[in-house]
Amino acid sequence: MKIAICSDSHDHIVNLRAAVIYCNSYGVHILIHCGDLISPFMLDELARFGGAVHLIYGNNAGDQHLISRWCGDKYPSLTHHGVFGAVEAGGLKIAFTHYPEMARGLAAQGLFQIVCYGHNHLHRVERNDRTLLINPGELLGKDGQPGFCIIDSVTMEVERVDIGTPVPAFTS
Repeated sequence: MKIAICSDSHDHIVNLRAAVIYCNSYGVHILIHCGDLISPFMLDELARFGGAVHLIYGNNAGDQHLISRWCGDKYPSLTHHGVFGAVEAGGLKIAFTHYPEMARGLAAQGLFQIVCYGHNHLHRVERNDRTLLINPGELLGKDGQPGFCIIDSVTMEVERVDIGTPVPAFTS
């Protein structure tokens, strides 16, 4: 089973749309968003994914009332988990939070095979004895190349998928 992990889309419709199109084209089964989706209109883009979507709030939670209400009601394939999520997919226990510190604590407990997070916009993959810790980087493209990760649940291989062209940084 292929599992997509993304984070920190910050209302960048084009990049989230590109990620969903990619995932639909390449047989991804489940998509997890690790926070900072922000606006309810972004749920329209996530709902175009052909499988189950699981998402949480980040530190930029946007309209929490509409986001939590529309997940499940307006969009049955979207499940909102609040500030922490946990699912079983492809025979794996997966936890997701927005914050790196919380993710490290969860990974240290050894209760999950995969722990995902975002917040700092930095792509990173770490492995310890029992847990794969993944920050997919940002979908926004503000601080670096926009992208996300895909995990193969059988091999536990992590692929980073880059989207579009990065926005150049200002120089002084």
